[in-house]
Amino acid sequence: MKSSAITKESGSVSSNEGLPIYYDSYLPSKSVEEPLPVVIFLHGFKGFKDWGAFPEACAKISEAGFAVVAMNFSLNGVGENMKEFDQLDLFSRETLSQDLEDVRSMISAIQNEQVFPAGISVDTGNIGLLGHSRGGHTAVAAAAEYAEVAAVVTWSAVSDYNARWSDEMISDWSNKGVTEILNGRTGQVMPVKDVVYKDAKENADRLMAVKRARELTVPALFIHSKDDEAVSYDNAEQLYRNCTSDHKDLKLIENSGHTFNTAHPFDADDFPEAFKQALHYAIEWFQKYLQ
Repeated sequence: MKSSAITKESGSVSSNEGLPIYYDSYLPSKSVEEPLPVVIFLHGFKGFKDWGAFPEACAKISEAGFAVVAMNFSLNGVGENMKEFDQLDLFSRETLSQDLEDVRSMISAIQNEQVFPAGISVDTGNIGLLGHSRGGHTAVAAAAEYAEVAAVVTWSAVSDYNARWSDEMISDWSNKGVTEILNGRTGQVMPVKDVVYKDAKENADRLMAVKRARELTVPALFIHSKDDEAVSYDNAEQLYRNCTSDHKDLKLIENSGHTFNTAHPFDADDFPEAFKQALHYAIEWFQKYLQ
């Protein structure tokens, strides 16, 4: 599913550690006179910008009149190949703090004209964030922290990452300094070091989405599947209840899972209905509050 209505370019900017934050930028092919509002897409845990239908979704958002950036977090474990977890040493120490800093780095790079081609005018004070799962968790924290963010949308977001650590994981971290998780899609056993847990606990007030939702003043939309097998929809309800924005909404989608019935790889001619609905809600929100 390719679109001739947008242009796509790829590159990287540096994290505060000097690691690459790989990204794809999407721009409407038709010329526009006014600066384009920006939407940054944030992937989830064991995710990446090229997962499944995410690239096609970013293209659709761009077609609707936005400059879109889909970024890989610098420690997500996916290197230059863009689709394989070949940097598990980085993945093992991907903290929520570093993810939040990566969003800051990307915003700064956009402001410094490092991301979009020369001559393209974007509204760097009018940025929307769209985050899936753990990326939605980070999007809420970033929307509360960074003044440039003017709207936020979450797909299947976690509300409180500290509520997700199992007793077994905590025991592993205490006794061995590392726990292991299975990537059901690839079959890889992936290490997660205790620095990830310690960071989340020690910096909970800054990092936990449910806490930062209480500081939100920008328009916030929480989209979730009622049949999400990975992150229950009560996470979205919790974020909505705690959100203090004057403009907030909750959309629950029936009969779909954590990725709204999409999978990786995605080679269908059209989006599943549930994903279409989630994408429509997101675009509509950004059109209302960014354009």
